[in-house]
Amino acid sequence: MTSPASRPRARRTPPGPGRAPRRARAWGGDRGAGSAELVIAVPLLMLLILLIVQFAVWAHASSVAQATAEEALAAARVQGGTAAAGQQRAQQVISQIGGTVLISPRVSVTRTATTVTVTVTATAQEVLPVPGLSLPVSITVTGPAERFVPATAPG
Repeated sequence: MTSPASRPRARRTPPGPGRAPRRARAWGGDRGAGSAELVIAVPLLMLLILLIVQFAVWAHASSVAQATAEEALAAARVQGGTAAAGQQRAQQVISQIGGTVLISPRVSVTRTATTVTVTVTATAQEVLPVPGLSLPVSITVTGPAERFVPATAPG
């Protein structure tokens, strides 16, 4: 075995014409650059993923509000139906499928002689507690009220 002192050293040749001499590597070089990039990139990636989830929750809340409004409309528009019946059906649907995704839901049912209008407004559940990022949900459906119309005699 040879000692480190007895090993032949590699010779450095001086740079040729037009070539700059090699510089010694800066202290530390690129060490830790990957960690610094991850410290910045991972939180941004997580924020992006959570924003996508937030908008998916908003879309789901809109679907629940749509289903609630349609069920309330169906209950209120039947012959002999009332706005109170539509309101009650809306509360049933919200308690069954929308209790967690719709925050502070409000249902308005209006029945006239010819039409029924149901409006469901709420706020979607927050995934990110970002101030000012409350996504409102508002759905309005309108349909004809069922009523008996006697046939008119021809002539």
